[in-house]
Amino acid sequence: MKTTDGPDQTSPRRRRRPRGAAPATAPPEIRLSGDATVRGMAIGPVMLVLESPAPDIDAAARTDNPEHELERLGEAIERSVRQIERLRDRLAILPEDGQIEIGSLLEVYRRMLGPSRLQRGIHERIVRDGRTAELAVREETESLAQALLRDGAEIGGEDAAAAQRRAGEFREIGQRLVRNLGRTPFRSFSAMPAGTVLVAEQLRPADAALIDPSRIVAVATEEGGSTDHTAIMLRALGIPTVLAAHGLTAHARDGATMVVDGTTGHVVIDPSAETLEAARRGVADHARERQALGRLRRLPARLSSGEKLQLQANLELPAELPLIAQSGASGIGLLRTEFLFMNAATMPDEDRQAAIYAEIIGTMAGDTTTIRVVDWGGEKHSEALERAGLSQEGDTINPALGMRGLRLLLRYPAVLETQFAAILKASVAGPVRVMLPMVTVVPELREAREIYHRVARRLRRKGVQLGDTLPPLGIMVETPAAAIMGDALAQEAEFLAIGTNDLTMYTLAVDRGSAEVAPLYHPLHPAVLRLIQAATEAALRQYRPISLCGEIAGDPRVVPLLIGLGLRSFSMTASAVPRVKKVVRALSFEDCRRLAHRVMEASDVAEVTGLIDDFAAGT
Repeated sequence: MKTTDGPDQTSPRRRRRPRGAAPATAPPEIRLSGDATVRGMAIGPVMLVLESPAPDIDAAARTDNPEHELERLGEAIERSVRQIERLRDRLAILPEDGQIEIGSLLEVYRRMLGPSRLQRGIHERIVRDGRTAELAVREETESLAQALLRDGAEIGGEDAAAAQRRAGEFREIGQRLVRNLGRTPFRSFSAMPAGTVLVAEQLRPADAALIDPSRIVAVATEEGGSTDHTAIMLRALGIPTVLAAHGLTAHARDGATMVVDGTTGHVVIDPSAETLEAARRGVADHARERQALGRLRRLPARLSSGEKLQLQANLELPAELPLIAQSGASGIGLLRTEFLFMNAATMPDEDRQAAIYAEIIGTMAGDTTTIRVVDWGGEKHSEALERAGLSQEGDTINPALGMRGLRLLLRYPAVLETQFAAILKASVAGPVRVMLPMVTVVPELREAREIYHRVARRLRRKGVQLGDTLPPLGIMVETPAAAIMGDALAQEAEFLAIGTNDLTMYTLAVDRGSAEVAPLYHPLHPAVLRLIQAATEAALRQYRPISLCGEIAGDPRVVPLLIGLGLRSFSMTASAVPRVKKVVRALSFEDCRRLAHRVMEASDVAEVTGLIDDFAAGT
């Protein structure tokens, strides 16, 4: 937290004050820093909305009447389901993108309150251990959340953020059940005046359904983070937001003027005249920027020298589809399918998977969707996959080097066959590609291709309508082995996609989840760049499409280097697409090629970073 007392704010026209009277001064300016979550700037009066504390839970409490506790739990579940249904009814007042985003999460909550792993675990704690309903709910939800967080910490990056969101789902449902068990009321936002800045200790994802973006101009909270579900909800609503501004509720007061800068993460309470004037300019600048980026949505991603690029989006959850539509991305370059398995007690069958894939493919309106089959390994846990018989025995010492990705699916091909069949059925909805994770040797790819064609033949024998040509089958390049063997793999794969997150980890032997070595993780390390170059050149020699879908694909500073290395297709978080497009439309290929030539002669990260920064400053 950064707290700064600014200069006194006085009226520009001074009045003579009575002798001996104290000078009239405004409250000192207070500045706080938090997570920049939703871009934009807003100014407005504060409305502080605090929530009554949840009931205390006695960790030593036991019951000798489990039937009564189960009855109380059942009533709390019914009440929670009714509340979620009422929240769904409110979605009609939100923008369409917000309706889809928030509605999808509310559906997740509704399923969790039905027959699920969570509910079974709570029942067991009540019946087996004699826990009270409140204690059983807290222990079970926290146990599931902690398991997910441990898994996420082992991987880092986007998977860690996804694990945090899934853990948050369990905790949110746990808090709702505990409040309903104790009949503790929830807060309301119905009395918010127009033009208000909403300030709270923390917003739960479901609170987003209560926010009217026509009345609330900005959101600032004491807790939370830019990668959690609440942040995703607020991005869908498009409200400038700063989360995790520590000390906020201690300084904020109803009616005080507040500036919220969702681009830098700064919050200013009682801004000085100078700060207020700068903020007004910022509001106007952001409005102009949004208009400019909005116009880019329909323009091609083309270099100034004429070369066409493909900017696609990564998709982790179907709820993120509205953000892809807003971004102007030309398709989905990486659809992660783990969401189907992570919180499920049973395996989604072929028809259910096909329906979900078809809906996503259809939403893309003719743009290609690249579906990666489930990438599951020793660092992740899924009750559905474990019940399906997938064993990771022996992977506890170093899960990153154990049975994971394609090698695990080939050991238990039934899961892969079901997913292949579902994707093939859904392929009639639009263009689709199928991608295999963690391919390291050619025989793995050949075996997977044999399964793929066998599944297609089975479907055709059953009368399922498929296209004359099957969707292309490609691979992720995520290890040094795959990058070095790029020529051989490209002869077998119909397309390649470089995943720089794992490629960096394996190349540098760095676990981002370890605080001791995390600073050594850097995708701009010359060794990583040379592997990217090797894989790209191998694909081009074999006339295979190749893309890059790691975090650096969404960094406008780095994309010129990647273009210079020969890449023309990138997949990134949806929010990064407009800014990357803005940069590339001002670039020439020759400039990118010269940058790449200089960078590939560098021998350390600092030198590489300096060259990239100098190039960005000059464009």
